[in-house]
Amino acid sequence: MFLVGQPNATQTAKEAKQDRWEPAIQKFEKADRAEPPPKGANLFVGSSSIVRWPLDESFPGYKVINRGFGGSQVSDSLRYADRVILPYEPSVVVIYAGDNDVAAGVTPEKIAENVETLVEKVHAALPKTTIVFVAIKPSIKRWNLVDKVSAANKLVMRQANGKDYFEYLDIFKPMLDKEGHPRPELFAKDGLHLSPTGYDLWDELVEPYLTKSPAVASDAN
Repeated sequence: MFLVGQPNATQTAKEAKQDRWEPAIQKFEKADRAEPPPKGANLFVGSSSIVRWPLDESFPGYKVINRGFGGSQVSDSLRYADRVILPYEPSVVVIYAGDNDVAAGVTPEKIAENVETLVEKVHAALPKTTIVFVAIKPSIKRWNLVDKVSAANKLVMRQANGKDYFEYLDIFKPMLDKEGHPRPELFAKDGLHLSPTGYDLWDELVEPYLTKSPAVASDAN
């Protein structure tokens, strides 16, 4: 018999799936206590494409912070925004997520809804921060899901229209060849993650949105 107030199996499984990121988040927090990162830096958050991004090599001369946790969805960045985004008070937040959402069957509408909620949450807390959403990439491995990827991207692009704090960065089209298929040289052998050439392309597209100098602490002399 199901008792009132007792979590059912579905709820417990959902909570367990969400809590699998807790060790990664705690690791970030431990690193921050040991060496507090600068305020006003460029913060990268999202899934494995962020985790694997060699940011220090890609953007020399920029203050960059990597807070990606591989396998995550947009909803995970939203859930942990109070811990992996807001405390850093970044000048720019670069978000890449959505790949895993589509693969898990999340609808384009729900993906866009989660992106909008995340963007507005960050903007409400950090009104001077620019938020850059990197479009969901057209991967070889998940090419069968390209229609859903395109639909989600279009919805997010519309959300960004007219908002000076929210930028939609189209990396989708530059990653396609003349026939409209993913360019093989941009991907690792698994057909999903980026190759060094793929990151070179993303570096070129993302750099114009970054800020060179971290904001000076308010209590600095």
